[in-house]
Amino acid sequence: MIEETRMGKYNKVYFIGIGGIGMSAIARYFKFKGCEVSGYDRTPSELTAELEKEGIAVHYEDDVKYVPENSDDTLVVYTPAIPHDMGELVYVMEHGYKVIKRSGILGEITRGQRCLAVAGTHGKTTTSTLLSHIFESSGKGCSAFLGGISKNYGSNLLTAMNDVVVAEADEFDRSFLQLHPETAAITAMDADHLDIYSDLAHMKEAFKAFASQVTGTVIIKYGLDITPEDTGAKIMTYAYDDPRADFHAENIRKDECGYFTFDLAYPEGRIKDCTVGVPGWVNVENGIAASGIALVYGIAPEKIREALASFTGVKRRFDIHYNKPGHAYVDDYAHHPAEIAAAISSIRDIFPGRRLTAVFQPHLYTRTRDFAADFAAALDKVDRLILLDIYPAREEPVPGVTSEIIFDRMKLDDKILIRKEELMNTLENEDIDILVTFGAGNIDRYIGPVTEMMARRYGK
Repeated sequence: MIEETRMGKYNKVYFIGIGGIGMSAIARYFKFKGCEVSGYDRTPSELTAELEKEGIAVHYEDDVKYVPENSDDTLVVYTPAIPHDMGELVYVMEHGYKVIKRSGILGEITRGQRCLAVAGTHGKTTTSTLLSHIFESSGKGCSAFLGGISKNYGSNLLTAMNDVVVAEADEFDRSFLQLHPETAAITAMDADHLDIYSDLAHMKEAFKAFASQVTGTVIIKYGLDITPEDTGAKIMTYAYDDPRADFHAENIRKDECGYFTFDLAYPEGRIKDCTVGVPGWVNVENGIAASGIALVYGIAPEKIREALASFTGVKRRFDIHYNKPGHAYVDDYAHHPAEIAAAISSIRDIFPGRRLTAVFQPHLYTRTRDFAADFAAALDKVDRLILLDIYPAREEPVPGVTSEIIFDRMKLDDKILIRKEELMNTLENEDIDILVTFGAGNIDRYIGPVTEMMARRYGK
């Protein structure tokens, strides 16, 4: 039985959309708390398979027979990605169940605890995962709800008996406004989710509202438009190497494999000779943001240095699956133009002068429509592009919106547009130097086959 909250006590927790990365972390949390946990998802995945191994019943058909019968003893958690007319959701709404969105339950879990949150249109998953690793590695420990699978821990959930909770603060559906963190970082405020916010101005307003709910310190990427008028919290800044920021890197050195060593400058001093355990300058910047929160909390500088070095990354975040002389394969969850541009920049930095082939699966019709020109500009920075059809996720098709609206705006000559089912056959006939796959849809199903193909062709 879960501890009593404003919602009451429940022995059973039922999830509609349990296979989502955020939903599955909360499902694991309630399982850890001793509840009977089950749920629905549209399709089986590696994540749902892991949940089933952990004793959580998952089904894949919309059928109310799977909903626990006793509405008084069952809490229902749903993701806003589920259609409002989905049968099970309609049923629980009409039959007296306590029903709450994912963001609402995360707000309940973190209420009254020392919440450390990371928000931003990109960078938040790696930063929050790194922050939780700093707490674990230091011996302090924390509970953590992550938007990706930590490679150090093999999960998107960490649990601890103390009152520290690390939360990835998701701006989708204004979910992060359910949180009232003690300390928070904001990594980026680029336009995104315009189906929710309509324009960048409204999105920035939501981030300002999030900042206003921070009770202690908000650490923002240097240059973001968050001012003392927006929040009563103390404002601090971070950057990769800008000395004007409160937290930044100095004396930066890069080895031949793309790993960086640097001195982390902060208001009280320097942490000398830090190395992030994953390559790329983007991860240095993420590490600085995470370290900033940890320093504000009071984690010892030497513990932060040790944790940065032992961090092994997040699945699907700049994830290097194959790296042999002359050939490499990187997978990245990037699905926003700014994320793609940053990832390409890091790849170019690690593998200078190499030929870069990118595979991109656009995510959502609305995002493709709203950022087609920006996607084209970002993808023009590769040497060859293999563009796939749009992954619709929660959306119905939008008339006139296909991957072609990106394809046609690109200046790059060496590009092709194919169906997802043609990908492996296409790659088999490619001369691959550096390959990267981008996207937040089901392109991850190809990671294993692509890695195996690379090993077969170029050696294990």
